[in-house]
Amino acid sequence: MLFLSLSILLSVVLLLNFRLFPRYEINTFQAIVFNYPVCFLTGWLLLPAGQTFTVDFSQTWTWLSLGLGVGFILTFLLSGASTQRTGITATSLANNLSLVIPVCFSLFVFRTGGGASGFDALNYVGLVLAVVAVGLSTYKKEPRTEHQGFTESGKPGRFGPNILLPVGVFLFYGATNTMINYMNLHYIPSADKTVQVTLTMVLGAVIAGLGMLMVRVIQGKETIQANSLIGALTLGVPNFLSFYTLLLALSAFGSNGAFVYPLYNIGVIVLAALMATLFFREKLSTANKIGLGLAVLAIGLISWQELAKLGA
Repeated sequence: MLFLSLSILLSVVLLLNFRLFPRYEINTFQAIVFNYPVCFLTGWLLLPAGQTFTVDFSQTWTWLSLGLGVGFILTFLLSGASTQRTGITATSLANNLSLVIPVCFSLFVFRTGGGASGFDALNYVGLVLAVVAVGLSTYKKEPRTEHQGFTESGKPGRFGPNILLPVGVFLFYGATNTMINYMNLHYIPSADKTVQVTLTMVLGAVIAGLGMLMVRVIQGKETIQANSLIGALTLGVPNFLSFYTLLLALSAFGSNGAFVYPLYNIGVIVLAALMATLFFREKLSTANKIGLGLAVLAIGLISWQELAKLGA
């Protein structure tokens, strides 16, 4: 449980970083791009004694890891934009309720959580409630006079494009977490291989991120800012460690994503909402509060069998 608890805490630290970047005029895109070299260095320092990092392009898992790394940076960009435009609570809920995707794969495809035969009516109710909770938690009431999704003030209305950001976070996090579980099942035979595989994933994000930044600089859309490097440091270390400890938690529980992801997500949802309320005075509407309550209930229903085993 130690690795799972650390992953929860570090994941919330990532959201807090995104929320603070505008206050200190840190370019979020550049901080995300530069955070991956910091991630790589952090992982390289954590390599077990006697191991060296190499990239073997003859291995299938190498290409899967590099591709997953590209998915990481796209997901991170979405998460950063969503946090700044819709708030920590809505983004963390969309992020963490994406567990329905890896849980379904874990149960029906990977068969690590007892398989489809272990999925009962309560689990199905939980999945439906999770989808409802995403909608309620991302609902933002704006001044009404709207024209094509925008208010008179020029800000997006509640049906404006910003609502797509949490939805994108939901889908991208669900897809990447499913692939993480797949990689952990098939390509990480022992815990001492975790850093090797993780570093390859991070390398994919480094290549994709620097490539995107280079294009934007050439186009004149970006100018490198020194304070982005500071943001990259505060983002990169917890980013790698949160992912690393999540993989260790999965390994500790037999790659059972149907168990690990619900507990992980309950922790992040509650802790993120608490931090947002205490430190950023984010106000939750009645719909948001109902969504938060339904989220916790949904996660409990989805994983009640595994939670019961833990209690026993």
